[in-house]
Amino acid sequence: MPSPLPVRDGVGATRLHVPLRGPWPTIADYMAERFFHLDPERLRVRFDRGEIVARDGRPLPRDTPLGAEEFVWYYREPPVEKDIPFEIEILHQDADLVVVDKPHFLPTTPGGKYLQNSALVRLRNLLGVPELTPIHRLDRATAGLLMFSVRPQTRGAYQLLFENREVQKVYEAVSTRPADWDDARPALAGHPLPLVYRNHIVKHRSQVCVQVDETREPNAETLIELLGSDERVIHTLLRPHSGRMHQLRVHLAALGAGILHDGFYPVLLPEAPDDFARPLQLLARELRFTDPLSGAERVFTTRRRLQEAPAAD
Repeated sequence: MPSPLPVRDGVGATRLHVPLRGPWPTIADYMAERFFHLDPERLRVRFDRGEIVARDGRPLPRDTPLGAEEFVWYYREPPVEKDIPFEIEILHQDADLVVVDKPHFLPTTPGGKYLQNSALVRLRNLLGVPELTPIHRLDRATAGLLMFSVRPQTRGAYQLLFENREVQKVYEAVSTRPADWDDARPALAGHPLPLVYRNHIVKHRSQVCVQVDETREPNAETLIELLGSDERVIHTLLRPHSGRMHQLRVHLAALGAGILHDGFYPVLLPEAPDDFARPLQLLARELRFTDPLSGAERVFTTRRRLQEAPAAD
């Protein structure tokens, strides 16, 4: 559903679904309850200023009755953001694709307390392309390759590549060296490397971490290979066959090789401010696919390096 409001400062308007029936006399009353953490009068003043609009772009007054509109649009009020002091590097740009090296700590898209400090908004402002849209996503904690679509006319062709698992993705990770590690016979949890690890990952809406259900058929699969090791760490190459949330972090943690500086797995740590000196040691290293428009083979490789990787690698 197209937005009636243009992109502003790199940020698109937010669309809100409004129930057509309910105990709220007006749309403003519903929004005041929905966004209970906001000052309700300040929200109603936004109606008075014409900042809440209908599908046709028409400003809605604060007394608009519930049921008059099923969707409304508005711009999020920008949060007070802590700067993320790392830059995006553009690796490729053409009429249809932008490929970048995303730094650690930078989210792919706006959300929560991050708005201008997101890869999407930074790139829209930098390139002057308000239609720019991510074709896939990386966790905020993960660095590396990220692809964006430039034009709506060709976006679907590239999105289908990911939906149909036609993009070969390669990651690398650095983990603490397991206590039973043997350089002569590298193995994780008794499984010689390289190995294919599978399990069933479930994401519950109310939980931050994903869960593993050992009773169900696997829905997540990763090929794990060894790149190197030293007396401190092991450095692995990861080829996910599926794309479940936090899959690589969960798989390495399950094998006793949780990724360095991971605050989620194997144990969820209390929320703390970002420590820019200790980024998660996970990197999206390579993307490889057949271009759906030209038929050419496309290969993109990160220029970043994990800071904890063994020096000999």
